[in-house]
Amino acid sequence: MWNWFNCYFSGRHEFGVWCEPGSIFLRCVHCGRRSSGWAIEHQAREAQPPVVTRTPPAPAPTVPPLGALGRVVPFGRAALR
Repeated sequence: MWNWFNCYFSGRHEFGVWCEPGSIFLRCVHCGRRSSGWAIEHQAREAQPPVVTRTPPAPAPTVPPLGALGRVVPFGRAALR
């Protein structure tokens, strides 16, 4: 009863989005009043196969020799704690 009062006397509609073939519009969920909406044209598109582009694989990273990395300092177990 309260929803009916809101819709008909005060004009407070609770609109939701509705769809029909060829249109989208707002419609009150209680009384069914609807807006003028928007017309939608359905355009059929031809199915085209997807274009696949392949990139060459990245070259493997080169590892420099041990001498080029600098001096290696050994750590004992006491340094790890």
